[in-house]
Amino acid sequence: MNGAELGRELSTAVVAFHEAIGARLGVSAVDQRAYALIGKRGPLSAGALAKEIGLTPGAVTGMVDRLERAGLVRREPDPEDRRRVVISTSEGGARVFGAAFAGLGSAMEDLISGYSEVEQRAIADYVTRTVEILREQTKKLTAQDS
Repeated sequence: MNGAELGRELSTAVVAFHEAIGARLGVSAVDQRAYALIGKRGPLSAGALAKEIGLTPGAVTGMVDRLERAGLVRREPDPEDRRRVVISTSEGGARVFGAAFAGLGSAMEDLISGYSEVEQRAIADYVTRTVEILREQTKKLTAQDS
């Protein structure tokens, strides 16, 4: 397979995996992306979250509702402005989300452990650069839609 074919196969497999996670947790792939962002950055207002993931504030409200129903996030008053609400990960959210991804994490650790340190560095470089390309292409597609 050439690079383009491998990229499509990888992309398709990742999308299918996230759809399966979503079906299990009752959230979409975008919801999962938002959850990961909140987990990484800490509590975010709905407006900040909307801007970060490119959704309207109304769409973020529905997304946060789904994440809250799944037990992944909670809404709390913003400590800096009590008129505003921030979304943060729930105590059980990491456990629920982590359990859903546990099999993948374990399988990927098993996979990477079969490679030498030099090979692991090459793989890490490839994956890092692939992520950068995907983000760049996503921005280009999003800008074309605007």
